[in-house]
Amino acid sequence: MSARPAAREALVALWARPHIRACLVLVALYGLVATCGWLGLLPDAEAAVGGAQDPPSWHLATLLGTDLLGRSVLWRVLAGAQTAVTIGLATTALAVPFGTALGLAAGYFGGWVDAVVNWVYSVVVSVPDILLITAISYAMGKGLASMCAAIAATSWVGIMRLVRGEVLRHKGSDYVLAARSVGAGAGRVMFSEILPNVVHVTIVTTTLVLLAAVKGEVILTWLGLGVQDGASWGLLIAGAAQDLTNDIWGPLAGTVTAMFLLIYSLSAIGDALRDVLDPRMA
Repeated sequence: MSARPAAREALVALWARPHIRACLVLVALYGLVATCGWLGLLPDAEAAVGGAQDPPSWHLATLLGTDLLGRSVLWRVLAGAQTAVTIGLATTALAVPFGTALGLAAGYFGGWVDAVVNWVYSVVVSVPDILLITAISYAMGKGLASMCAAIAATSWVGIMRLVRGEVLRHKGSDYVLAARSVGAGAGRVMFSEILPNVVHVTIVTTTLVLLAAVKGEVILTWLGLGVQDGASWGLLIAGAAQDLTNDIWGPLAGTVTAMFLLIYSLSAIGDALRDVLDPRMA
């Protein structure tokens, strides 16, 4: 029996589950919204479409009402989705390769390399994530770039630990010994032989990094360290307190619903990917 289903078989297995199929469609819709935003095809979230805090109506632009400046809450929720996806992808692009490379090196070489990587890991995990993220954000300044770097600085540790454990389990396998016997170097053994057999760990953990990035953006923006201009879910939630005092629920309800759908879908897909890709779950 194959140790791991092929990528196509994994996708077919995921698509065969109606619940996961719905989650995949939702994530694809968020990706489409983000792509439209990058191409400048989304409606202007900063433009006024009505009066201050108009109630929800059946008109698309005012489906969730307007804010204090007359801007469409729905357009701002969609713009916030673009921001969330951007931060999630950028953070993943930083954290996943870094954590995977460190895990490969620590598990394969052992010795002082493993000791140094584990020391760095211990230092990072000994500091609460929110404090480390806040400190990095203060040091680098406010904005998307610093926020992505700050969240990535705490997100790589889980990937490194899991990849290291898998490499330790595989490096004594027959296929690794065979590769060494024909003169394969350390780089080829790690990236061509071992990595394909542990990549399922990286794929599954990627969904967790995306979740951490989405939630991290909201927390940092609410603390005043994240997005300062434009639209984001954190800004919408931060401004919801004044709306609630006026019995206006549109901004908070729309933002929370959008966050819930994305976070739940990613979480469900991550669990399903673990079931399909991890040979121990077969």
